[in-house]
Amino acid sequence: MQPVRDAHIIRLIERISEHYQANISNRFIRPALLQLSLDKMTWDQIELLTEKFDQFHYQGYHLDELYRQIAASAHFVATARRDLVPTLKNRLGAGAGSGSEKVLRDMAVNAFASNVKVMAELLSELYRALVEFDKNAAKGRKPVYKQIPELADIESLLNA
Repeated sequence: MQPVRDAHIIRLIERISEHYQANISNRFIRPALLQLSLDKMTWDQIELLTEKFDQFHYQGYHLDELYRQIAASAHFVATARRDLVPTLKNRLGAGAGSGSEKVLRDMAVNAFASNVKVMAELLSELYRALVEFDKNAAKGRKPVYKQIPELADIESLLNA
């Protein structure tokens, strides 16, 4: 199968990357993210989607790899909602410190749940766009998304 170079899909990946770096894995939240119980392979897949955007921008994405990156990111979203959102203020000691750094940290902590929700919505939109692309490209064959078991519960992970 040829690489995915669809402009809408590429733009969604770029938006996810920008959102993740600015609002989720920023300097204030990153120390708490590193405490999440996710394996290295999951973190590697998330990194490929959110930080290696330029690497794939011109050569395109392999559909199966992109699905696996979305599945890993969906697992991250579900884990962050369950394990981090309820305890983030305590983990980062929100309220300590002074000046503008304290204000920026408190803003990042207070907006974290909303930012995870936005990431989940962007991932869901990307997944739906990929499924549509996949169905159109399959041309009588079984679409790739139906061959990847990790995608079976993707919507429940993103919409929890």
